Amino acid sequence: MMMDETLTEKIRVSALIAVLVIDDAGDAVPLAKALLRGGISVIELTLRTPAALEALSKIKADVPEISAGIGTILSPDQVKQAKERGAAFGVAPGYNPSVLDAAKKLGLPYAPGVSTASEIEAAYERGCKTLKLFPAESLGGLSYLKNVNAPYAHLGIRYIPLGGVSVGNLRVYLENEAVLAVGGSWLAPRNLISEKAWDKISKNCEEAMKIAHEVRGK
Repeated sequence: MMMDETLTEKIRVSALIAVLVIDDAGDAVPLAKALLRGGISVIELTLRTPAALEALSKIKADVPEISAGIGTILSPDQVKQAKERGAAFGVAPGYNPSVLDAAKKLGLPYAPGVSTASEIEAAYERGCKTLKLFPAESLGGLSYLKNVNAPYAHLGIRYIPLGGVSVGNLRVYLENEAVLAVGGSWLAPRNLISEKAWDKISKNCEEAMKIAHEVRGK
């Protein structure tokens, strides 16, 4: 398994993962505190900006209650960087064997991205039972997930759908037992982070967590 049971359970209980694009590492700590106030305890800092790794370090130091992972990992070198900075986990948009090998070698809990049955099988064969389904809605949403997972449901594979998931369809995803948690940028969009709209971000999180609690209990 590329994610141990303790981390997997924490993600399951959290139900939501905030996917963050941070342009200024100085926003990292107030952002993390805003997310925490809204009930979010697991985040993915995407490597789409140069500020991501510094933001990770700041959050780990000042808001240790947050489990902070690194996303958009596209190379073995980025796995190394994430591990050195103390990322709780790593996530990729696709299935890249060299990235998976690096994560295994360095001991970074890791969820590769999948979008096809072949990728699900390849990831499972390599020991991955927690997979990122991306881009979830463009692939066909929950209907697609149900169909593509049908041959593998008995294996205990769990998915984290990202891409097009929002407060509007959150409930139906969380109601599916194959969904470990859902991820999304709508909780803290890039523009709200840049505007330092911390109260708005907390409100977004509270709204989503209310649905998660209704579906899965507190």
